[in-house]
Parts: sequence; C-alpha cells; structure tokens
Amino acid sequence: MRALSLHQPGHFLWTQLPAANAPGPGEALVRIRTVGVCGTDLHAYKGRQPFFSYPRILGHELGVQVLSAGTGVEHISPGDLCAVNPYLHCGACIACRQGKTNCCTQLKVLGVHTDGGMREEMILPAAHLYPSKKLTLEELALIETLGIGCHAVNRAAPRAGERALVVGAGPIGCTVMEFLRLRGLSYEALDLSPSRRAFAAAHLGPARLHESAESVLDQTPELPTLVFDCTGNKASMEAAFQYTAPGGKLVLVGLFVGDVTFHDPDPFHRRELTILSSRNAVPQEHQFILEAVESGRIQTKPWVSELCPVDSAPQRFPIWTDPSSGILKAVIDWR
Repeated sequence: MRALSLHQPGHFLWTQLPAANAPGPGEALVRIRTVGVCGTDLHAYKGRQPFFSYPRILGHELGVQVLSAGTGVEHISPGDLCAVNPYLHCGACIACRQGKTNCCTQLKVLGVHTDGGMREEMILPAAHLYPSKKLTLEELALIETLGIGCHAVNRAAPRAGERALVVGAGPIGCTVMEFLRLRGLSYEALDLSPSRRAFAAAHLGPARLHESAESVLDQTPELPTLVFDCTGNKASMEAAFQYTAPGGKLVLVGLFVGDVTFHDPDPFHRRELTILSSRNAVPQEHQFILEAVESGRIQTKPWVSELCPVDSAPQRFPIWTDPSSGILKAVIDWR
C-alpha cells in the first residue's frame, strides 16, 4: 500500500506500507479519497509544527469511503462516504470525563502525533466516522477544518448584539467568520493579504475589512467585545490585546511556538479582559457542521482553490506554503 511520508522538513518520500488488517470490533477499514491541506501540514513541512516528530504521514482532514466494518458497528456500511474526526482520545482522563475530548491529556491527532491519512487505506475507530449521503468528498474533507472555527466561537459564548473582529482571514479565520455569521453577529476582519481580504468580501461578508492595525484602532468608534486571533503569529497575537474592548474576550485560535506576552495594567488588567485558547473541536460540533453543510447554510465549494492529484502533491507543497500564492485551501485527490 502506497503512503506519502514527510521524511523531514521540506522532503516527502513515497513508502510502501503493509496492507491494512481486517477491522476489529468498533473499527472500520476505509479508503482515503480526499485529504485537505491545512496550516498544521504546512507548518510541519517547514519544520515549525509543535508536538511533531519525523518521519510522519500527514493528513487529518479526510474524506473517506468505508470498505468494511467490524462487529458492533451499525451507523456505517461499506460504500458510505464519511468525514473523519481525527482526534483520538482516551475517554478516561479529566478532560474526557468533562466531555472535552478535544484536549484529552493523551490526545493523538492523526497526521500530527500519529500517522495520518496520506495513504491508500487505514483502520479507524468507527465512532470517528460521520457518514453523509449528500456531501461530496471535497466537502467531507473540510468538516474538520470547520470544526476549528465552530469550537472557537462556542468558546467565546457570544451574546446577541456583540461585535467581533477576526484577525487573519486564512482558512481558520474564515471558519470563525462562518460561525459568527450563523449566529447573526456583526463581525469585521483584519488581514494584510489583498487576496484573502477579497475572498472574505466575496464569500463571507464581514461588515468591514481592515488591512492594518491602525485601521482597526483608528476607524472603529468602539472596540469589538470579541476578538479572534487566527494567525499563529506572535506579533499579531500580542497586538490583539489592544483591539479588545473593556470587558471583552480575546480568543487565541492560532498556535504559536513560544511565549506570548502582554502588559498587565493596560490593556489586560484595566480592561478586565478574558483570554481564551481554543483547540480542535468536539464530536457534537462536527455533527452540527455536517448538518449545516448538508442543508446549504454553509457553502464550502468556494474554499477549495486547488484539487491536486496525489502524485503532484510533493511538488505543490512549496507553493502552498507561500501566502502570496493566493491559494486559500488545497485538497489532495487520492481517487
């Protein structure tokens, strides 16, 4: 069985894996059909991904087809197309007991802590498969991505009438905007990239688009009460404290390897800010997203900038890591 392994930063190798075993109880054997490429994969390619070791088979945004299922599996059948929850949790730790499986103390994310889906077939826990009779394989591969924004907005627990600012209009920032929109909230976006601002304007409808920090601070009569930083950039994350209104919430969605600092008296203490991190998503959010995409409340088709044949993927990664390429989302096609 062929697999594409990231052998070291910047270098993929095709490898041969043994054929997958028959699925055991509660498991399913699936064929990989589509793999979304996200910031985690791009950071790993560039050697900047935390919690990561090489070599690693990437791929956690997956659209799959069920080949067979083990005993006790009733919600899926051979031939079903499914999205995948790639967060493998223990079910017993303090986080899991609270229903926060997204931050399990033993969490293993496919393609990060353990090998992922850039291979022909694999065994997965059947409970982590979400079947759909309506969605395409490209749409199924984006369910996990949407979960990041869904969870971040849920973490913020927005109230009716609040105004939000999304810093970073890349794929993760776009998912945050989608779920702010579904809640009927007014939101603005800040991004330095003209192409990303143009995409947000065309497909996500922020009330205002900012191209600089000065634009946020100078042109806004009152600062937003909700700020989501989706950049994973230290300078941006630290600047986001200044964008948040007194009594507001700052949600750090992007991940940065290092220390993020702020000045305590102002803006943090004087404004009595609430700072939240947001990691992954939980199964009930995935189910909500699946229904929202199936019903058409969320449209993901414009997001896919490139559908790439798997054999071309190693050559395309350097382009996908370049923000000036204008590619919002690449999906690798294993069909």
